[in-house]
Amino acid sequence: MAELSELTRHIESYVDASRSPSEQVASLRAITSLLNKDLLSIEILVREMGLYLTNTDSVIRCRGILLLAEVLDSLSSKPLETSTIHSLIIFFADRLADWKALRGALVGCLALIRRTDGVGMVTISDAMAVMKSYVQNLHVQSLAQHDRKLCFELLECLLENYPDAFVSAGTEIFYAICEAVDYEKDPQCLLVAFHIVELAMRQFPDLCGPSDGSVGEIFDILGRYFPIHFTHAKGQDVDVTRDELSRALMFAFTSTPLFEPFAIPLLLEKLSSSLPLAKIDSLKCLSHCTLKYGTDRMEKHAMAIWSSLRNIVFSSSQEPLLCFDSESVDGVGFSDDEIAKEALTVLEKLVMQNSVLFLNLIVNDEDINLIFNNINSYKSFSNISLQSKQKIHGVGCILATAARSTISSCNRIFESFFPCLINTLGLSILNPSDNMSPSGKHAVSGTPNFGALYLSVILLEACRDLTVGSAQGASFPAHETFCCMLESFSASLARAFISNVGRGNETSIADVILGVKGLQILATFPGSFLPIPESLLEYILTALLSIIAENFQSTLSWNLALKALVNIGLYIEKYHESKKEISYMVVVEKIGSLLTAAECVMPYSRKLEAISEVGMSGRNYMLKVVPRLEEAIFTNLSDLFENGDTGPVDNTVQLLECYTNKVLPWINNSEGFDEVLHLFVINIWNQIECCKHFSIRTEEEDILEATIKTIKFVISNCSETSQNVIVQKAYAVVSSCHFFSWNESVVNPIEMRGLDISHKLKLSIRDRLVLSLFSSVIMAIHPQTRLPDVRATLWLFMELLLKGHVPSAQALGSMVNKFGSKSNGQSTLNDCLLEEAMDIIFNTSISHADSAFRISTGIEDKGTMTLKDLCLGASNNRQLQINAIVGLAWIGKGLLMRGHEKVKDIVMILLECFSLKDGRHFRQDSGQENCEQDVSSSVMTYAADAFHIMMSDSEVCLSRRYHANIRPLYKQRFFSTMMPILQALIIKSDSLFKRSILCRALAYIMSETPLVAVQGEAKKLTPVLLDALLMFSKDNQDKDTMYSLLLLLSGILTDKSSQEDVIENAHIIINCLTRMVSYPHMMLVRETALQCLVAMSVLPHSRIYPLRKQVLQAVSRALDDPKRSVRLQAVTCRQAWLSLATT
Repeated sequence: MAELSELTRHIESYVDASRSPSEQVASLRAITSLLNKDLLSIEILVREMGLYLTNTDSVIRCRGILLLAEVLDSLSSKPLETSTIHSLIIFFADRLADWKALRGALVGCLALIRRTDGVGMVTISDAMAVMKSYVQNLHVQSLAQHDRKLCFELLECLLENYPDAFVSAGTEIFYAICEAVDYEKDPQCLLVAFHIVELAMRQFPDLCGPSDGSVGEIFDILGRYFPIHFTHAKGQDVDVTRDELSRALMFAFTSTPLFEPFAIPLLLEKLSSSLPLAKIDSLKCLSHCTLKYGTDRMEKHAMAIWSSLRNIVFSSSQEPLLCFDSESVDGVGFSDDEIAKEALTVLEKLVMQNSVLFLNLIVNDEDINLIFNNINSYKSFSNISLQSKQKIHGVGCILATAARSTISSCNRIFESFFPCLINTLGLSILNPSDNMSPSGKHAVSGTPNFGALYLSVILLEACRDLTVGSAQGASFPAHETFCCMLESFSASLARAFISNVGRGNETSIADVILGVKGLQILATFPGSFLPIPESLLEYILTALLSIIAENFQSTLSWNLALKALVNIGLYIEKYHESKKEISYMVVVEKIGSLLTAAECVMPYSRKLEAISEVGMSGRNYMLKVVPRLEEAIFTNLSDLFENGDTGPVDNTVQLLECYTNKVLPWINNSEGFDEVLHLFVINIWNQIECCKHFSIRTEEEDILEATIKTIKFVISNCSETSQNVIVQKAYAVVSSCHFFSWNESVVNPIEMRGLDISHKLKLSIRDRLVLSLFSSVIMAIHPQTRLPDVRATLWLFMELLLKGHVPSAQALGSMVNKFGSKSNGQSTLNDCLLEEAMDIIFNTSISHADSAFRISTGIEDKGTMTLKDLCLGASNNRQLQINAIVGLAWIGKGLLMRGHEKVKDIVMILLECFSLKDGRHFRQDSGQENCEQDVSSSVMTYAADAFHIMMSDSEVCLSRRYHANIRPLYKQRFFSTMMPILQALIIKSDSLFKRSILCRALAYIMSETPLVAVQGEAKKLTPVLLDALLMFSKDNQDKDTMYSLLLLLSGILTDKSSQEDVIENAHIIINCLTRMVSYPHMMLVRETALQCLVAMSVLPHSRIYPLRKQVLQAVSRALDDPKRSVRLQAVTCRQAWLSLATT
């Protein structure tokens, strides 16, 4: 057991009000620890605290009771004896009368009431004692906020855990609730108070019947808070949202049907409010009340509710088809009017609850019938007044909502209104076999009435939505009234819709939207409800297809028709409409044929958009589309390779981009396409293999780049099995080329043929394509994919990277990233482990004589160099050294991302490049010694850029898309390693240029490191960061890095832990930012610099006020910036700094 002296010391430390909060918390934790370890019992603790619990000094007594309460709260999961709990709860219940020690009494009661059955609970009789003391002694509204919250939480806990104790208090408890809630303003307290009312009225409505007036009194108090309105200042920390409070109040309103006589009139009154939030809250609450109060209670308010809902819908500012875009084909409704949408939601629930009553109100409504009586006057959209448009739209939404509610309501709406619409449109029953063309026997005479057509489309959509939902659930009789009526007129409706679209220049935007939307709706009715004949479906699809093929000059019509076709395909795929799929597949074939149809003059970009969008509507459709696209690619590339004939170059590039950017991402999320992708790549390689000489002009090389990108993306989506076959094929083609003569049995040095490092890589276009494609294959494969001859591949890429072929360097980096190693026993890509590959890369001997270079295996001699030697300038060729550094950077990137320790050696080589001395830099010849400094400077710049390559995220290789090994937090670790090294070199640097190069290297590392890691070193890095910003601001070559650094500075400025460092460097930071405000090459830099200056304006007045004039001068120039976002930010910044004068 614990020594009593130690216990007494902890008790005194907590009770002593002069002790610091940290000391008091430590004492509480120490006592709790003793109890949890059974070194102290709760009985001994209470006995030792006896004097503190009953002391006449109110401060000591308050602290003592609070200590005991906090200890019990910490022991919520520790079992206690029933007798102990009884003694404690009675003590705390009595203490509720001691207002000076009330905080501890409330905490103690809560701690005990919240205990669960497994660890010992308060008995029902003791809970009654707490409830009785609560009612008699607590006057909640006279207490401070925290104490009020504890009171509410105690009452809430009693209601949830001990409802019988609530009953024992009788009606007095309801008066206590009213007294506690009345005039409460704190959001946290109100949230609990509303829940208390909800629990009390839901569980015990009989305790306060309408006869004694308690219900009205309680609701009167609740009603004062409706709608919820926050008045807290922005700076106040309130963790309760308005939505949470509004929802809690709504649940309180609907807790009992007894509130109905008070709630519904209040909600209807608030619907006439000018505040949008009040209307929205009223409608949401009314919707909830409809379900909770029941049909009988709501029936008496039906007329008033209907009138209010109708007025809200009719008064909406939206008109039919007000926004004409391709999205309009998706649905008709109140897209932006939340009040109207909520009103329709309430109406739908009311119709579902009491369909007979509310359908009668709708059908017999004078305003609705007036629209139908005057329907003949709404012939043209452009000639209808705005008020009439709004009413037509409102009527359509009301009818659609009612029809969508239930089957019976849909029948009633159709019986009442559909015949009038059909008569107005002049439609008759038409057989699908009849000629339905706009000029046929049954053609629509004149322009279809817009109002009638619009309401017809809305009703069709509502029926379609109802049947689609019903098809997924319980079935109902197939021959419903609305189904029979639609089946009779479906063909004539389709004819009217097509007529509305196909009237040439006479067709308005509204007519096109209605026509296309109507066709889509008819085609997407479930076959079990509206069995559209196959001929009619084909007619609809053909009509949409003709718009796409012939009316491509009209962007709106074309987009609408394509979107409708896509939606039809998505519907067929989703609901497995096998009969409709047969007809739709014909459309897919026809759209696919547009790609190669010479007679079709549609722009090539639109052909690609149509075929890709339709294909992406379903897996089966994509299986039809992909071969069409691949066939076009093969044809174009074959013409390019063999004849140099590509037709329009842009078409081939667009084709490849469509395949890469749209089709492949969709395929990547689907199954069953691996064989298709695998054969696509193999066929490309077969074409290259068969064609030995390319006839390609320089301006057509964009096609080759697009081809390489496509092949790489395709391979990355293939399985490992397919990749193995692709790699074998690619290696076979490469090994047959004249530049590849590696033979593993050869020991003598292998001459690098025709190497002229002073010029660009001299290879034929075919050789360059083969090498780049092979490099892309290596970049994109899985680590488990096997290579035929790894050593030969390594040597090939080594040779090519020294000749300046960057894809080879990237492929080499990908290889070292994916190799297995001895340390983890992996064997990936091949039987060659990482250690052997690194030995080949770094210990390969490269002999040289003037411009002829050789790579050889074996021991180095005096005339040979390694990759490290080349990086450090051992050759007399500047370009060779630069190529070696770039290649080393990509190799280092691969090692860095996988977290391999060999990256340290690469870093050391790059750091040595910053200190080239003693003839280790270039000497062109003895007569050009004055160029030494320029050559060395260029090499040092490339060495700094190598850190950018290593740290930046690449889109071409070494990413998750291309299956790279990425160790978590590798950037943070590299930053932590390099930061002190580069900082030390910067400090020691005696050359201004060398210092700038080192700053550039560190800036690249910082800009690519996550902000959190850099913020911890803000004090050390801020000067370097500012130097780098000023250095990069001199030109536009590194504007992206500059922007990244500026974002980094912004993060430091807004980080509270870095405030001291920011204040210390305020003068330097502001000087830098005022220069960035005028940076001409990137708008985001100027905008971010102004944002940073705004953040600086909150620093201590004494530090920044002397710089106020300088900042305002810089900002005044930004007020005339050509970009609006910069000007707006400049206004904000100017206001922030002008306010310093009044501070």
